[in-house]
Amino acid sequence: MGKLQGKAAAITGGGTGIGKSTATLFAREGARLAIIDWSEKAGEETATEINKSGGEAHFIEANVSEPDEMEKAIKEAARKLGALHILHNNAGGSSARDGIATDLPIDEWWRTIKVDLFGTFLGCRFGIPFLAQSGGGSIINMTSVRAIVGARGAAAYSAAKGGIISLTKALAPECADDNIRINAIAPGAIRTARVQKLLDKAEETGNDMIVARHLLGLGEPEDVANLALFLASDDSRLITGSVIPVDSGTSAT
Repeated sequence: MGKLQGKAAAITGGGTGIGKSTATLFAREGARLAIIDWSEKAGEETATEINKSGGEAHFIEANVSEPDEMEKAIKEAARKLGALHILHNNAGGSSARDGIATDLPIDEWWRTIKVDLFGTFLGCRFGIPFLAQSGGGSIINMTSVRAIVGARGAAAYSAAKGGIISLTKALAPECADDNIRINAIAPGAIRTARVQKLLDKAEETGNDMIVARHLLGLGEPEDVANLALFLASDDSRLITGSVIPVDSGTSAT
């Protein structure tokens, strides 16, 4: 029996990268899934792959930064799955337009805050009642090593991900009475298509310093998915309000 047998999970940004790897792993471990993504193509592809492999996955299109869309998506996820035990607020990310505070475009600042921080807040806001109705469960937020270690070139992303850490810690005591654990994962540089584009501009963005601090090399999406599985399962039943790095030692240097 899988670690998530009988569990219902919603994953934002589940169409690509870390989200896709996590969705695939959760399905192998027995979870029924709702893949929430802005990209119909990516989300449908992930759901189809899981269903063809014998799992259960439903694609729900939504922009995580829009309250009405997120409220509808979470409700639809709970309806399709019959419950909601796990919420992985994975959607987000920076872009090559991010930079140092005196140079980055103001609209890029607000785009990043809205998608990463506000989107995570919306997932929690609308997801918590459904997890409570289902008897409790686990919320997993996605922050970043950039929220822990200072580095040039990503002021908006660092601020948004830092806010997610504070949000996670603030919600932990609020959720405990409903038997809901809430934790955050802080990845370092993970080899996704989006990150690779940023790494290609390492000298310009400052990511070269971040890469140099990865003592064990860069990570793969599966490295983060494995931790997400632990936090989603009952193996982590006494862990809440924690921020756990998957950063190849970056935050230790």
